[in-house]
Amino acid sequence: MSFVHFIHVDCPHHGSTILPERLERIRDILRETPRLIRALFYTPAEARDFYTDDGPSPRLALQLYYDRLEDLEAAAAANGHLQRLANDDLWQDLAEFRITHQAMYARPYPVIDSAHAPDGDSLPCAYLVHYPGAAEDFNAWLNHYLDHHPQIMKDFPRIREIEIYTRLGWRESLPWQRVDFMQRNRLIFDSPGALEAALNGEVRHRMRADFEAFPPFTGENVHYPMLKEELWLSM
Repeated sequence: MSFVHFIHVDCPHHGSTILPERLERIRDILRETPRLIRALFYTPAEARDFYTDDGPSPRLALQLYYDRLEDLEAAAAANGHLQRLANDDLWQDLAEFRITHQAMYARPYPVIDSAHAPDGDSLPCAYLVHYPGAAEDFNAWLNHYLDHHPQIMKDFPRIREIEIYTRLGWRESLPWQRVDFMQRNRLIFDSPGALEAALNGEVRHRMRADFEAFPPFTGENVHYPMLKEELWLSM
């Protein structure tokens, strides 16, 4: 069982980047987070999708896994470890930045082959997707999604991980914008090139056909390609 804390750092000035030394400070904070069992560190990538173009990816995205919801909440509490990320010095490279966050429940799904086969020195590439709106009947929507969509996703060539995240009640005391997206998902491919090939192939058209069959919902969905780095944690 895994509970996941998503943290997205956005900036409207898309030429702005976070300096490497500040990224390393952020990595160090995450590595020392108590009871954190997995940490994914995402930086922007580019991959064209046949159907969508949602603009540049976040400047940084973090995905923090815990075995217990209480451990996640402790890290996000008023005296919790993640308050160290609230230091504005970490984000001074970004003008008008915005940080959003949400805790969710992780649902992993099988893939045909999970062995990463890198393209040169490229990091794996994630496709981060979220659904910010509301379903007319959320239970019917979720049943359709979980019973159909990941079963198509697994047929993407060179896909290495599939996870779907559903929302939950949680508490925190971080000074960021709390969002309540009804669902997220994350796909991992060998590289940005592998992701782009998948997004322009036959399976992508099957995904779109299933999307058109979803029970009614508002808000559409948002897609971001990002390079994925798995952090070594201090246990």
